[in-house]
Amino acid sequence: MPVTVLLVDDEPLVRAGLRAVLEAQPDIEVVGEAADGAAVIPLVRRLRPDVVAMDVRMPLLDGIEATRAVLRTVDDPPKIVVVTTFENDEYVYEALRAGADGFLLKRARPAEIVHAVRLVAEGESLLFPASVRQLAAEYGADGGNRAARAVLERARLTEREAEVLRLMARGLSNAEIAARLLVGTETVKSHVSAVLAKLGAPDRTQAVIAANESGFVSPG
Repeated sequence: MPVTVLLVDDEPLVRAGLRAVLEAQPDIEVVGEAADGAAVIPLVRRLRPDVVAMDVRMPLLDGIEATRAVLRTVDDPPKIVVVTTFENDEYVYEALRAGADGFLLKRARPAEIVHAVRLVAEGESLLFPASVRQLAAEYGADGGNRAARAVLERARLTEREAEVLRLMARGLSNAEIAARLLVGTETVKSHVSAVLAKLGAPDRTQAVIAANESGFVSPG
């Protein structure tokens, strides 16, 4: 089955460019478009996309609030990639903290766009881990750090779970973590699931943000 994608951007040319790049791939299908975040929820419910590629800045409802709305109100929500002009943008970090699974630059090359959609759909790796660390270093507020530290302390990760979280924060996939630790992929999947459950994180991105903001791993 192809990876299905919903495009959300107030610029028709951006949507047209993303559609052209993605639909050139045999395993990706663009199932719909919207010009504002306010239209996302009904489209997600009707089209059930695997991935939403959503502009972070839109006139009525921006990508941050649209991300929160989708994750709060939609059962089995899609993966969300926010699309942005600037990489080092507080809006992008707020979208990630709101639950987005990654971000994509509008100037990205076609191969990078395709890779990002596939990677987020698979959900077994972190998109642009170095950039996430940099954003956490710049925009992770002191209050957020205290809260994140409390989450990590309450989680009481085992030594192996802590090791897996550190490797997740570096952007390693389950297969790469398995090779590094000399264990099976299924074992790694079990550790990742345990880490997410203990942190109360819905996905790897949120776990890695908590790890960076808490000081468990060094941001930047």
